[in-house]
Amino acid sequence: MTRRVAVVTGARAEYGMLTPVLRAIERGPTLELALIVTGLHLSRALGHTVDEIERDGFPIAARVDMLPASDQPLSAATALGRGVIGLAEVLERESPDLLLVLGDRPEPLAAALAATYLGVPVAHIHGGEISGGSVDDHVRNAITKLAHLHLVASAGAAARVFELAEAKSRVHVVGSPSVDAMRAAHHPSRPALAERLGLDEAARWIVVAHHPETLAGEDGGRQMEAIVDALATTDTQPVIVYPNADPGAAAILAVIGEVPRRLPRARVFPSLPFLDYLALLRHAAAMVGNSSSGLREAPSFGLPFVCVGDRQAGRERGDNVLDVRAERAAIARALDTALDDAGFRHRVAHASSPFGDGRAGERVAGLLASVELGPRLLRKSLGAGPDS
Repeated sequence: MTRRVAVVTGARAEYGMLTPVLRAIERGPTLELALIVTGLHLSRALGHTVDEIERDGFPIAARVDMLPASDQPLSAATALGRGVIGLAEVLERESPDLLLVLGDRPEPLAAALAATYLGVPVAHIHGGEISGGSVDDHVRNAITKLAHLHLVASAGAAARVFELAEAKSRVHVVGSPSVDAMRAAHHPSRPALAERLGLDEAARWIVVAHHPETLAGEDGGRQMEAIVDALATTDTQPVIVYPNADPGAAAILAVIGEVPRRLPRARVFPSLPFLDYLALLRHAAAMVGNSSSGLREAPSFGLPFVCVGDRQAGRERGDNVLDVRAERAAIARALDTALDDAGFRHRVAHASSPFGDGRAGERVAGLLASVELGPRLLRKSLGAGPDS
């Protein structure tokens, strides 16, 4: 009997990680995919990445508008409410057997809340992680408590899910599907990528991806100023990708708007297709900012990552990470270290990733196809503990 699996995607990076899982669901003989697109994918200003999903050939079951009207906290909160309403209506109509969500953004939280009240079991990828400088920890843990099946990336993440009193039988270490995407992709050559993105093939590229620290209330604009000032001290070509549309993003975007004047060699992109982004990580000399991709994807490419501020504080990381304060001098020193071919770059060239072996997608699809559905899955006892 076929199981209908609803998958919710709301952002470019999360979609890139979900792609190997979506492919595995499509290949599964007993699984049927119902893809629901929402959030940042529907933003014209951020690249309208729903077009990328359509180009990839995935049929879209529904689109749900839950874009915040601004980057203010009230707007983010009310957008979450709209998302719960819209996703509840779609889930009621699509009548899935399971809902699959990934990560810690408002879109998976809204979907998990809606599914809870509709009696749809929730499977959650990438629970049990830590990102200390944003509200993501709270959102991620809330989804964990709403979820019935935990598909985590590492043993450390599993241990933290156990600390939230989730039963051991519900927790499965599958790895990160982003590792699948990296290993399966046919990355373009450096000359081909340079032509596609309008980059100087001979330059040393630095990937810049910096998001607001929503929980700490840190001034993202000030942090981005420090990054831009530090980049000006290097002989490189920065490749800057817009931040997520979290509260505080406008201040970062205002600084990015000055980049053509302050860093004439830089290239700025509202969004990049995930495979192009992975190729950029493969061919870059270093990365700077606070994106989780510096911890999750960059180690597999041996790419040095200058991690700025506290957004990723406490999260598992490989040997490629240099943690620094959000100050120009500290960032500049770390970039000098990261760009040292005979030193740090050489040491991390073969850094290992703590996030799996590239088979997460097939493991997730297998668990979705085999988990026992019914009241036993839906019933969760508080305080069940890791041995339940």
